[in-house]
Formats: sequence, structure tokens, C-alpha cells
Amino acid sequence: MDRLFAANEDQIRNAYTTDVYFERTKKILHSKGLDGTDVWAEFTLGSLPNKWPWAVLCGTEEVLRLMSGMNVDIFGVPEGTIFRSRSPKGIRVPLMNIRGRYADFGEMETAMLGMLCHPSGVATAAARVRCAAKDRTVMAFGNRRMHPAISGVLDRSAYIGGCDDVASKIGGDIIGKDAVGTVPHSLMLMMGSDEAAFKAFDEIIEKSVPRIMLIDTFSDEREASIKACETIKDLKGVRLDTPSSRRGSLKEIIQEVRWELDSKGFRDVKIIASGGLDENSIKDLMVSGVSGFGVGTSISNAPTLDISMDLVCKNGSSISKKGKFGGRKYTYRCPHCLTMDVSLSPDDEIRCSCGSVMEMIEVPLMRAGKRMVSEEPKKIRDHVLGQLRQLGEL
Repeated sequence: MDRLFAANEDQIRNAYTTDVYFERTKKILHSKGLDGTDVWAEFTLGSLPNKWPWAVLCGTEEVLRLMSGMNVDIFGVPEGTIFRSRSPKGIRVPLMNIRGRYADFGEMETAMLGMLCHPSGVATAAARVRCAAKDRTVMAFGNRRMHPAISGVLDRSAYIGGCDDVASKIGGDIIGKDAVGTVPHSLMLMMGSDEAAFKAFDEIIEKSVPRIMLIDTFSDEREASIKACETIKDLKGVRLDTPSSRRGSLKEIIQEVRWELDSKGFRDVKIIASGGLDENSIKDLMVSGVSGFGVGTSISNAPTLDISMDLVCKNGSSISKKGKFGGRKYTYRCPHCLTMDVSLSPDDEIRCSCGSVMEMIEVPLMRAGKRMVSEEPKKIRDHVLGQLRQLGEL
């Protein structure tokens, strides 16, 4: 059987997926007797995409799993931290620092960055959708738009950013929740009618699965919503995935369906909207009577954060390439307005422009290859939501 293109875990851990120049660099260092050179490397980014004012750090847990057992020390801001890329003076804010012999960990740069850049973008997009949706349910439906090898990564990142539920079983296992879903158009098409599909789902699928029926495959959404209510006794909701060619105003369609459901006595039946939604379209739908959203591509295909890893110390001396600032640095943040700052000392007193004394938020993540922290996805997600409320976004 032909193998798939996705790398397996052994290939990632053995640096088979790394940029080849890191392998060549390791070979040169070994040849020149520089294997023992001690360095500090920092992870920063210059700016955020889409003029985002803040981002959510995500992926730290996987980096720690990758580096476990290596002779390195890692320090950084906790996963789930809402951060700004630069200090008020324009200094890049270190999100993570790693110390060790460069020859021991340099080959892992490609993997570590990949484990931070894309997940942080996904978590940030999910957080922005969460803010737009306020208290409405948000389900992550984006796996079909990305390679299946990263389904678990996508679902975990979307959940940490603020989505309530995920659609894949691997994602559900990772976040500790059952995967959720409604009904695909293919069921209606295969069964031949909405009503036949409604009945078959209710007959065959275990009762613990919430009954949320798709209502726009064949019929007018209002008619199909009532038919679903009449067919399934314990109907929890209906989902609209109306294509743009038939949509007109999705907000008005939802309002019509809501009116129809309420007028027929089905006030408890929720309406879930999906289909090409993002933070902006969700804001427009908030007054429509919608109860929740299924959001796919705009989260899973979020802009990747351009985090880089740079050497800043070598054998105790400050170094850097052009455009970067040398020296081991420490990250501070205002406990009130969450403004970030940077210092060369872990004992500075830095006062924010709002008047508050900043706190050094870097924590030890790994010492000599032994991890120092372990957080469940729900706790990280709760931390993200708490910061969003603090910023007044929720």
C-alpha cells in the first residue's frame, strides 16, 4: 500500500522534517569542535497579521513534548497567554527562551516553530470569533479545509482559543470532550428527502447525541425547520448552511425561521448557522435570533504567526544578527491592561503607562529536559477567556 505524505512522529523527532541546512550546520559544528557551545535562543515575532492588536500563544505543550529528555532549559510565558508582539518601545517580546548546546537542539528549530506559529494563529482566530459570538455556542468545523494529519492540532488550538466544541474524534480525545456534529447534506441526498433523513437519524443514532438537523438541502428553510420539529420529538436545533447563491440575506432567513419556530410553539429549538462564517459575518448575525455557529475555514486557515527563533547569547556573551537585539531577556506584562515589556533583568520594577507595576510573567517550562508545567486544555482555554474579559472583548 502506498504510504501517505504526512510525517510520522518518529520522523519529526529525528529531524527528518527539518530544514536541511540545520542538519548541515550540526555537521559543521561537530567537525570544528563546537558541539559544546552553550547558547540562549529566543522566540519572538515582529508584528501580528491582519492588524490584530493581540494574539493567543498556543502550541507550547507540544514543544515541551518534543523537547522532553533533551538537555535543555526552556522558559517562557504560559500557553494561552494573550500577548502583544512588541513592547511600547518597539522591542520584540520574547515568548520563549531556550538554553543548551546549540548542536543538541538546533535541528529542532523547524519543528518547534511549526508547533507554535500555526496553532497560535488558529487560537487567535478562534478567540476573535469567540469575542464576536459573545455567549453563543461556537463549534470548530475546519478540519476538512486542512490536511488530516493536523486535525488534532487544529481542534486543540481552536478550543484553546475559545471554541466550545470540536468535530473530530481525535480532537475530542485531546481536549477531553466528545466530538460534536449535526447532519451532512449527503445524508439527505442519500435518503432522498429531508423527512426520511430526519427519521433515520433519530431511529439509528444513539439518544445521547443531540438532534440538530440540517434544513436547507431541498426545501425552504422555514418549511424544513417545522418538518424537523414535527418529525423528531427531542429536537435540539436546526442548522442552516445555505449556499451563497441561494442565500440573499442569511440574517433575514434566520429571522424568518426563528419567527416560524416561535409562532408554531417551538421556542426551545435552537438555530445554528454555518457556511463561510468569520468574525465579521458573525457580528452581523448576532441580532438574528441565532443560537450558535459552526465555523470552519476562517479559523483553521488563520494567518500563521511569523515567530522566529534567534540566538541571543553564546558562551555567556550577547550576540545577535542584524535587526535583532542580543542578550537574554525577560518578559513583563501589566496585570491590568496586559501591556507587554522587556528587560535584561528578572528583578526590574517596570511601571506601565497606566500606572501599574508590571509583573515578570516568564515561568520555567523545562529544566535539563524535564518538564516543569502541565496544563489541561480546558484550564488553558479558561485562562484565555479570562484575559479576553479583562480586555473588555467579552
